[in-house]
Amino acid sequence: MSYQILDQTNRRPLAEALRNDTWVIACLCANWCGSCREYDAAFRAWAERYPRHHFVWIDIEDQADLVGDLDIDNFPTLLIERGATVAFFGPMEPDTRLAERILLAQIDKSDSELQREAISTAERRQWQEECSLLEKLADVIG
Repeated sequence: MSYQILDQTNRRPLAEALRNDTWVIACLCANWCGSCREYDAAFRAWAERYPRHHFVWIDIEDQADLVGDLDIDNFPTLLIERGATVAFFGPMEPDTRLAERILLAQIDKSDSELQREAISTAERRQWQEECSLLEKLADVIG
C-alpha cells in the first residue's frame, strides 16, 4: 500500500512519485476536524485497493508551509494529481465512493486528454497554477 501521512521527513518521496508520473491522491484535512477523522479510515481502505497509486494525508496546519494559500473551503478536500497535472481539486463528502469514481475516470484518460482537460475551464487552469503539489514541494524542499 502506498499511503503516508505527510511530514517534514517524507516530502521528497512524494515529490519523486509525482516526478515519476505516479497518480497522487492527497487528502487535505485538519487534525481537529471530526469529518476528517471519519474519512481517514475510508481513505486508508481506498489506498489499500489501489496500491500502485500514492495516497497521502496532509494536515493543512502541520504542513502550512507547503499548503500555503491553497483555498480549502471545506474538509475533507481532495487533490488528485499526476506529474504536474492537477486532475481534480475540491471538497468531498466523508465517503470515498465519489472520489473513487473521479479517480477512475481520470486514470483512464490519455496524456493528451488529461492535458486538454487541465486547461479546459478557468477553474481547472487555476488548479494548475495554484494547487500543484509538485510545484509546492519544489518550493519548500528545493
